[in-house]
Amino acid sequence: MATERPHLAVIGAGPAGLAASLAAAAHGVRVTLIDSAAGAGGQFYRRPPAGLGARRPQALHHRWRTWRRLEDALTARVEAGTIRHLADHHVWCVVPAVPEAPPDTAPPPAGPGSVGFVVHALLGPLQEEPVTVRADAVLLATGGYEKVLPFPGWTLPGVITAGGAQAMLKGGLVVPGQRAVVAGTGPLLLPVATGLAAAGVEVAALVESADPKALLRRPVTLAAQPGKVAEGVRYGAQLLRHHVTLLPRHTVVAAHGEERLDAVTVAALDMHGRVRPGTERRVPCDTLAVGHGMLAHIDLAESLGCRIDGLNVAVDEEQRTDVPGVWAAGETTGIGGAALSLAEGHIAGRSAAARLTGTRPDPRAWARAARSRRRAREFFAVLDTVYVPPAHWTEQVTDDTVVCRCEEVTAGAVRNAVDELGAGDVRTVKLLTRAGMGWCQGRMCEPAVAGLAGCEQTPARRLLARPVPLGVLARAGDPEVD
Repeated sequence: MATERPHLAVIGAGPAGLAASLAAAAHGVRVTLIDSAAGAGGQFYRRPPAGLGARRPQALHHRWRTWRRLEDALTARVEAGTIRHLADHHVWCVVPAVPEAPPDTAPPPAGPGSVGFVVHALLGPLQEEPVTVRADAVLLATGGYEKVLPFPGWTLPGVITAGGAQAMLKGGLVVPGQRAVVAGTGPLLLPVATGLAAAGVEVAALVESADPKALLRRPVTLAAQPGKVAEGVRYGAQLLRHHVTLLPRHTVVAAHGEERLDAVTVAALDMHGRVRPGTERRVPCDTLAVGHGMLAHIDLAESLGCRIDGLNVAVDEEQRTDVPGVWAAGETTGIGGAALSLAEGHIAGRSAAARLTGTRPDPRAWARAARSRRRAREFFAVLDTVYVPPAHWTEQVTDDTVVCRCEEVTAGAVRNAVDELGAGDVRTVKLLTRAGMGWCQGRMCEPAVAGLAGCEQTPARRLLARPVPLGVLARAGDPEVD
């Protein structure tokens, strides 16, 4: 491996990370691709292990040829030594590197990007073996995670996230149950419902709180994305073929069962997002796959001091953050699907390579990627206005509904902190109730706590991106790095 080449650490091997790594490696940069999964691809290109003997894994994907091109290119780069792929590495912190100073001299002032970065990770399923990687620059492609809003019964066994159901199917070739309801809001519900139905699950209903017909009032946006329109039509045809009942402008108000889920209650919503009295119906099922959109993973960017715009990492036209030496691409800069992630990753990788090597990117390739990025961003900006959770979802959350699973904090406790103790923001609610102090550090419950408290969800400023053993923290200052 040519160690004299500038070194870029790419964190995340989903569509954005793969595109960025390949683009940077193709333009003279040595790349270390670090990812927590056992194989590259992220959630979108998740595949079953070879040992399961899947005969047609492409049946679970609608962009399989794109993945094969990415996979083949990554394999070639790894074999050539221009990309090192570190799978099953869980990054918990990225810090500016400080060079060792001669004895009896003060170290030089550290600044992000001035002397490179050190990436701290944990290796293996038990995440106990520390690994460090030194690089000249860092590209964050950490993706996103699902947002799930609580309702009575949502902690019952059998209630899973929509993405969790998809991961079980794509990664394990297993289905979560025999009769399912898919509910919430967002484009993810369509592939989840059709995927489960194609795998033999009886999908009793697809419960969408938004009205997808609102997209028809944006003909210009739809015309600019014919591929997305065709994709939606294919999903609709699959729902009809599998006799899946579509319930737009409906929501799940409760899940029922003793030891596990056996039914859900769904109801229609009025134009203001409130449940219409008298429209409730009970739907028997043993699985509820539910999701209310996606949130960006921004923990590493926050710890580096990158500017956050809303709940996304802010970047410029080159996908650079405001911290020198740090780029970001994909869902971490805003949820927008695989096509947008690929375009942003390509731009970010080329930009990083140009900055690190002192060259200029090909203007034609740059323009093509920028055009794809612009169109995808415009399309998903429209989707964001259509696929939103019901405005008054908190009215269905009873006081005894658990909101923070880690600390078993109920909605009543959150409301009491606001109404009786004067809490006016998520942090104060957290201090008064312990909501968000558990294993997930509020990643799952924070949107619900903010909604129940009637305040805006703001970035949490977490120091570490994941739980870390104390022994690893104690050794984090050791000089040995890869």
